[in-house]
Amino acid sequence: MKRILIFLFVFLSSLVMAQQTPLVSHYMFNGLVLNPAYAGSKEFVSTTMMYRKQWVGFDGAPVTYSGSIHGLLPKKKLGMGAFIQKDKIGKTNQTDAYVSLAYHLPIGDVSKLSVGLQMGFTNFSSNVVELTYWDPGDKIFDYNTFTSVLPNAGFGAYFYRPLFYAGLSVPYLVNYKPSENFDQETKQIHHLGRRAYFTMGGIIETEHDIKIKPSVLVKKEGDAPMQYDLNVNFLFNEIFWIGASYRSDEAIVALFEYQINRKFRVGYSYDITLGGISNYNSGSHELMLGYDFGYPVLKIKSPRYF
Repeated sequence: MKRILIFLFVFLSSLVMAQQTPLVSHYMFNGLVLNPAYAGSKEFVSTTMMYRKQWVGFDGAPVTYSGSIHGLLPKKKLGMGAFIQKDKIGKTNQTDAYVSLAYHLPIGDVSKLSVGLQMGFTNFSSNVVELTYWDPGDKIFDYNTFTSVLPNAGFGAYFYRPLFYAGLSVPYLVNYKPSENFDQETKQIHHLGRRAYFTMGGIIETEHDIKIKPSVLVKKEGDAPMQYDLNVNFLFNEIFWIGASYRSDEAIVALFEYQINRKFRVGYSYDITLGGISNYNSGSHELMLGYDFGYPVLKIKSPRYF
C-alpha cells in the first residue's frame, strides 16, 4: 500500500510539473511569466491578473490564479518585477513567489537588450488526509500534509525594439527530485524541474487598420520532450486583438483581448484539448485583466504589442 501511495504522490507531482511554469495562453502579452529580463521593458508600470480553469469537467484538473507587476525605475536602466501564482491540481497545491531585476542596455536608437535575474521559492503542499485509503496503520498517514519549500533562481536575456522581440531564459535553475526513501526525516515527494524557454515575435503592419503579430515559444522542461507554441494574433483599429495558437500535441487555442483604454485591457482564451484526454473534458478557459499606470501611458499612441 505504501508503494501505491508513493506512486500516487509522484504521479501528482509529475502532473504539477506541467503547471510549474504558469500555464497560460496569454503569455505573449505578459512576458514576465517566462523571462525575468522582461521586467521594465515598458516605461510605465504594468500589472496583470489571470485566472485559468483547465480541462473543465475533469476531476482534479488544474485551477490557476496568478498576478504580476513590473516597471522601469526612474533612471530607466533598471527594471523590477514580481509575480505570484497559486495552482491547485488534485490534492496538491503549488504557490510560486518570485522577484526579478533586469538591466536594460540601449542598442542603437530604438533597440534594447535586457538581462535579468529571478529569485524566489516554490511551495508545494499535498493533503494526504483528503485521500481515501484502506490501510490506516501505514506510517505514511502519520503526516496529514506533505509540504516542500523549494528556493530557486534563474536568469534571462531579452532583445526588443518597437516591432520585434526575442528572448532566451532559464528561470528555474535548481532541479529538485523526490526522495527515494520516505522513512527519512526529510520527506521530499515533489518534483521541480529545470526548464528553458525561447520566445520570438513581431508586428507586421498593413495598409489597413490591421496589424499581424506572429510569435513562437519553444520550451524544454526537465525530462519532458521539447514542446512549442505557434501563435498568430491580429490587431484591429489598435483596440481589439483576435488570434489563435497551436500548442504542440496538446491544444488549439482561440484568444481575444480588448484594449478598453490606454490603461485597461481584458482578455479571454479558450483551449480545445487534443489527444486522448479530450474525451474527458470540455476545454480550458482563461481570463486576463491588465492595468497599466504611470505618466507615460497616456502619451503612447498605440497599445502595447508585447
